[in-house]
Amino acid sequence: MSISASLVKDLRERTGAGMMECKKALEETGGDIEAAVDALRAKGQAKADKRSSKVAAEGMVAIQRSADGKLAVMLEVNCETDFVARDENFKHFADTAAKLALAGKTDDLQQLLSTAADGAKTLEDVRQALVAKIGENVQIRRIALISADAVVGAYVHGQRIGVLVSLNGSADAELARDIAMHIAASKPLVISPEEVPAELVAREKEIYSVQAAESGKPADIVEKMVIGRMKKFLDEVSLLGQTYVKNPDITVGNLLQQTKAKAVNFVRYEVGEGIEKIQTDFAAEVMAQVKGN
Repeated sequence: MSISASLVKDLRERTGAGMMECKKALEETGGDIEAAVDALRAKGQAKADKRSSKVAAEGMVAIQRSADGKLAVMLEVNCETDFVARDENFKHFADTAAKLALAGKTDDLQQLLSTAADGAKTLEDVRQALVAKIGENVQIRRIALISADAVVGAYVHGQRIGVLVSLNGSADAELARDIAMHIAASKPLVISPEEVPAELVAREKEIYSVQAAESGKPADIVEKMVIGRMKKFLDEVSLLGQTYVKNPDITVGNLLQQTKAKAVNFVRYEVGEGIEKIQTDFAAEVMAQVKGN
């Protein structure tokens, strides 16, 4: 049978598949567009499975906060290339996932993926359809849910760095956002110096002890040098001890004391951190394909 251009166009708009793929699917299903959609989805599923082994180290951070500002969720959603990370379909998926996580008050990734997202479709169905459409592996890598008695501060820097911070006491939304912005810039490990892991403290102390001993100074001076360096280190890696980025004359701890606020916890995501990217030799890849043919 003859397949009209308008029918092919309708199928392309619904599925995002290529023109020839749409035409072939319509021919195989006798012009039944619903059957053609299912056929393309089936093929798209295979494509999604094929892409699942690809390293997804690009992407974005998506954040959603409750209306009262006391609950917020943050997700890192990954893809393979920066080009797709800027794609509106990819951004829409990330925002949809964040909204569903907030609505369900969940930080369980499997539970989130099984949540209804579009009628009978789950979020996982939507993810797989997106993979088929854009031709890249797309994964929700991690999710954080934070609540506060006062306010949760949220900040996203250029899509790639996201922070949630829980504040209690007299904190307001502006202070919370400023603290979140500081965390994005200064990358603290913990809230207070007392929370720095013991093994990290021991390792740094050993390094500073060796360095100080090499100075040739008396033992009592060496001890004071180590104490001073350790205090500086603990301040640098803890939120309360860090110099406040918007006012270098005070620490974040000073700021919170002045405003009678308390930082409870925080989460900082940076897209792709900890993911080992595969370096591809494009020329060699092309030659391998040529030889394979």
